[in-house]
Amino acid sequence: MYRRTMAAGAALALLVAVPAFGQAIPKEMSWTAYDTGSSGFNIAVAIGQQFKNVLGTDVRVLPSGNDTGRLAPVKANRAVISQMGIGTYFAQEGVFEFGTRSWGPQATRLIMAATACNGLGLAVAKDTGVKEVKDLKGKRLGIVVGSPALSQGVIALIAFGGLTEKDMTPVQFSSNNAMWKGLINNEVDALLTSTISGQSKEADNSPRGIMFPPMPSTDKDGWARVHKKAPYFVPVKATCGAGGLSPQTPVEMAGYAYPIFMTYADRSADTIYAITKAMIDTFDAYKGGAPGAEGMALSLQNLTWVVPYHDGTIRAFKEKGVWTDAAQKHNDNLVKRQQVMIDAWKAYATGAPSDDKAFAEGWLKARGAALQKAGMDVIFE
Repeated sequence: MYRRTMAAGAALALLVAVPAFGQAIPKEMSWTAYDTGSSGFNIAVAIGQQFKNVLGTDVRVLPSGNDTGRLAPVKANRAVISQMGIGTYFAQEGVFEFGTRSWGPQATRLIMAATACNGLGLAVAKDTGVKEVKDLKGKRLGIVVGSPALSQGVIALIAFGGLTEKDMTPVQFSSNNAMWKGLINNEVDALLTSTISGQSKEADNSPRGIMFPPMPSTDKDGWARVHKKAPYFVPVKATCGAGGLSPQTPVEMAGYAYPIFMTYADRSADTIYAITKAMIDTFDAYKGGAPGAEGMALSLQNLTWVVPYHDGTIRAFKEKGVWTDAAQKHNDNLVKRQQVMIDAWKAYATGAPSDDKAFAEGWLKARGAALQKAGMDVIFE
């Protein structure tokens, strides 16, 4: 049974031993997710249904339209897991909405994430004649006000072609849907999207059409420029979606996993181990339960991404024989990076400016200085 509202104090509730898994797992759990009807929400519901069928565990999936709304219940220990997007990384880094006085860098931890056949990158109106990313020079670039995931992402991706926002004409929109209408109405030429989004399909069927300029993984310099601004993007071979994508006509472009199931570092390793193991072992039952759920396969997990895995998840991955020494070394370095930023936040918050704007600007400088001192990439400046 699913209840989409949280009862007061509904936290991590009772633990019950599940013989099939041999570990304690919450009898009742609250997870947060993107809005009702989103692919992330639907995947969370599909997995939760199998937790009910196999484990007898009730999962309440609580929708929220923004990153802080999804993460706040997990931070307060009123939910076990949040199904997030790239906000997982922004929370770790303490930037954008997480660079405010009430947040700061968070000790986020990965559990599992979905990687499907789609790409998540630059979409360009076909009538522009653009063939490569560098051809976007002088074109109009879509920016959504208040959406760092979209705005930071698209600026990072045009760097693949050696471009900055100064080489294009930024056009601001109030929402993602408004930006897409702008593309169809010839108000903007390029933006960030998933190849399987409903908007990209609509634009593809419009008179302008859309295409996805290639970003070959062999172009090391191009990808190095992207990663200086957005290290969370990885090269993918998109085989589904708008623009004529198929297994026969793929495009090598950018992407990252979504949805991202995550939690906090201080959550019980036994509980997160049991949840991860259940996600792995019930995969065959839920992979057809929602579009994109097949991307949760163990074989598709990126073990060396930009956010560290939880110790409980690592234990489950080791049992399955997929965790490597290289993955552990990478994970340890990510945990160290988080600690550098958390320590910098604690030091900065003492005696920081009372003005919100001055506080945020001062934090970025303090954060950058701490990372530079530790020999780590600043990324956000």
